[in-house]
Amino acid sequence: MLSSILRHYGINDFEAHPLVSGLINRTWKVSSPTGTFILQRVNDQVFKEPWKLAENLHRLDHFLKRHQPDYLFVAPAPDRDGRDMVEIGGEGFFRLIPYVHNSHTISVVESPQQAFEAAFQFGKFSQLLSSFDANALHLTIPDFHNLALRYDQFERAVNVGDTRRIKDSAGLIDELRSRRSIVEKFLQIRNTSAAKVRVMHHDTKISNVLFDPGNKGICVIDLDTVMPGYFISDVGDMMRTYLSPASEEVKEMDQIEVRADFFRAIVQGYLKAMHSELTNYEKELFCYSGSFLIYMQALRFLADHLNNDIYYGAAYEGHNYIRALNQLTLLKRFEENLPLLEDIVKDEVAHWTSRQ
Repeated sequence: MLSSILRHYGINDFEAHPLVSGLINRTWKVSSPTGTFILQRVNDQVFKEPWKLAENLHRLDHFLKRHQPDYLFVAPAPDRDGRDMVEIGGEGFFRLIPYVHNSHTISVVESPQQAFEAAFQFGKFSQLLSSFDANALHLTIPDFHNLALRYDQFERAVNVGDTRRIKDSAGLIDELRSRRSIVEKFLQIRNTSAAKVRVMHHDTKISNVLFDPGNKGICVIDLDTVMPGYFISDVGDMMRTYLSPASEEVKEMDQIEVRADFFRAIVQGYLKAMHSELTNYEKELFCYSGSFLIYMQALRFLADHLNNDIYYGAAYEGHNYIRALNQLTLLKRFEENLPLLEDIVKDEVAHWTSRQ
């Protein structure tokens, strides 16, 4: 199979090794006399219209080459016919991405400095594209971070899901319902021009940043979810995945905490890149960003549990219930620390304002 794909790129002599990282696309590292590449099979069950991914990346690549030529944008290489993606009948959609030498990724955030570097890179990405019309991009996953829809899906699961699971989850359902004000705030944000629609990454886990040997950020990668959105998506996802040393899979809820120094690092790094781009209204949403994304993920996990694990799947009975409880616990820790976190935002906004 790989031989027939790589022939489209003029590669006949190669070695390929599967890479285990990444949960959505199948990936191989390909070494050949013409260079080293990452070959990906795009998951067309997640991305229903794969050509939209290719069109988005092509438009962004063209814009950045013209306006920001020094930025490393890791775009797919064209095949011999100039196509950014190749469809192989019966096998799927494939693309070949240049391998960035002397770079590495990090799986888990281990220091505030790593959080700062990642936040700066995600902020820089949006800042460099601030004059690009975000609405020119396709929605590769429609309603991906639409909290109002996610809440409606949660309520639907409460009404029509597994009866036993609904009964057993009553306490958790009530806790999530009691925070519906987070949804109301999201609706307000969507209805004000002070919150701008921008080019956002939407999947800002630390593994989607390339680092150099000195652990300085180089650029962001895994660009399939790049589409129009609000900055709360990127900042919120960093808060959800960087603030606690415990992942969403942890069953021991006492391991979940919010590390204020990591929070400060996220705000510092993002403001370093985006302070001049964000409106005053948006700067007031830094803390809301964390509540927004953590709450949304808790809703999604519990809805899937009530729907008998049809979306995320489950490695054991009650897996998505534990994930939802984990995220609710993280949200509670976040809420408990809000006075401190809000003071950090004020300090950092004042710092960057004074530098203008």
